[in-house]
Amino acid sequence: MMADRRGAPPRAWQRMLSGRRLDLLDPSPFDIEISDIAHGLSRVARWNGQTAGDHAFSVAQHSLLVETIFCRQQPDANADQRLAALLHDAPEYVIGDMISPFKLVVGGDYKAVEERLHRAVHQRFSLPPPGTGSLKQQIKRADQVAAYFEATVLAGFDTAEAARYFGRPAGIALAAEDLAPISVKHVQRLFMRRFDELEKSRLPEGAKSSVKSKAV
Repeated sequence: MMADRRGAPPRAWQRMLSGRRLDLLDPSPFDIEISDIAHGLSRVARWNGQTAGDHAFSVAQHSLLVETIFCRQQPDANADQRLAALLHDAPEYVIGDMISPFKLVVGGDYKAVEERLHRAVHQRFSLPPPGTGSLKQQIKRADQVAAYFEATVLAGFDTAEAARYFGRPAGIALAAEDLAPISVKHVQRLFMRRFDELEKSRLPEGAKSSVKSKAV
């Protein structure tokens, strides 16, 4: 990213394509738009881009994969919980996908910024605070299953090495198309479509009927 010119006032915010100005140190839920999240995550590469395929394997595609795995592992999960799984890496639309080894080098400051953004995302979409109850661990397990398959199929890990870092998945099989990297525009549309599906399923029944009648 290009540095601000010398003498410019300090800046800890980013201008989004929606027009929002998001403060990284004190993010407001009112400055968070799902269109910005989908746009950003579809352009952020997992594994620092060190993956096989004609396209990068984006955080948006990873998020869709994690939500799919989470639903298989937690078939009774409600729409709020599924949306939390879809948005588990949402802060990365602002701060990028920093690989775990570098997070260890950077330390707590990165984690604090990430957690503030995550809380603001949950507030924006009326979800419970992240990291509460068993949901965090359930999503983490789905995340690690996705990481194992991404590592072995796309990122050059052998199975023993991937199992050492992410655990060996039990009872989960993925189709080849689940891990085939797809284009930015395509995954952005898929992410938005899944978000819209979950949002509609969260609506009260009366609101659903209203939406349906308007569509007709």
